[in-house]
Amino acid sequence: MRWFAVTSGVVGWLFVATSQLQAADMARGLDVYWIDVEGGAATLIVTPVGETVLIDSGNPGLRDVNRIVQVVTRQAGQRRIDHLITTHYHRDHFGGAAGLASALPIGEVHDNGVFDGQRETADPEYYRFKVDKRSVIAPGDRIALRELPNGSPPLSLRCLGARQKFMATTDDKANACCQANQPRPVDNSDNANSVVMQLSYGQFDLLDTGDLTWNREFDLVCPVNRVGVVDVFQVSHHGLDVSNNPVLIRSIEPTVAVFNNSPTKGCTPGAFAALKETPSVEAIYQMHKNLRPDGATTNTPDELIANLTADCRGEPLRLSVAADGKTFTMFVTSSGHQRTYPSK
Repeated sequence: MRWFAVTSGVVGWLFVATSQLQAADMARGLDVYWIDVEGGAATLIVTPVGETVLIDSGNPGLRDVNRIVQVVTRQAGQRRIDHLITTHYHRDHFGGAAGLASALPIGEVHDNGVFDGQRETADPEYYRFKVDKRSVIAPGDRIALRELPNGSPPLSLRCLGARQKFMATTDDKANACCQANQPRPVDNSDNANSVVMQLSYGQFDLLDTGDLTWNREFDLVCPVNRVGVVDVFQVSHHGLDVSNNPVLIRSIEPTVAVFNNSPTKGCTPGAFAALKETPSVEAIYQMHKNLRPDGATTNTPDELIANLTADCRGEPLRLSVAADGKTFTMFVTSSGHQRTYPSK
């Protein structure tokens, strides 16, 4: 009887502890960090159970690797990258991967692999660094994320496009926005091959198109909209005018837009205007203040900008989705800004 009582007590304690851990996981919600890699890209996703996904790894060299490691370990409190998604083979998107693999364990790399018609490849170091697994990602694929506690909202990270091909859809409703399209010259760079990812958590959605360019952005949402509406749009291609087709932006109706720019790269007049003219957009956030001469008309208010000077500490932007997925909060730590928005 004494053994039974002790055993029952241990089981009861384990049940309570497990319930508390599950409740803590749910309370965490979902976090997204835009890491400052000076006009490159490195977007960190941390799920409610602490699984990490890094979309792109910034530029070669120690600066970007150190910034990524600092956000992963100090701000997100994690010790590894479970999934690394490389959207395309330009150095400001894959360049930090090999160095990052020397600093943190990386579970699985997802990228475009080798494909017909490929014009650009990564540096040799990208294909040699230590990783548990390498996979070629395809439209329609979902990243195999760990299950969340019972009662959590559904979580999904899905590939909508890769190598200029896009996910099939059964939706036959024509997208009225497509009629306004103005095609551009064909883009033969690897930007057009960018992997497109959609993150969903309950009612919340975020779209990351890498450096997808104008004509392929049109294909993503036309003749039917494969994306739907989203809460947050990571502005294509750092906010360059060769991307950010207004047809895409009007189709996905973002509430918040995030420019992954540098002081002199991205956040260009055409892209900025396309967002400002979209009725759904309530706020535009920038990684850096645009310090070019056109900055007078292509900057959001200073409180929504993570880094205001060229000589900066590389402050990130952060987004936190509530545990129920019904709201999300944007944080600009450097300015103290914090604003909560309803998810769609």
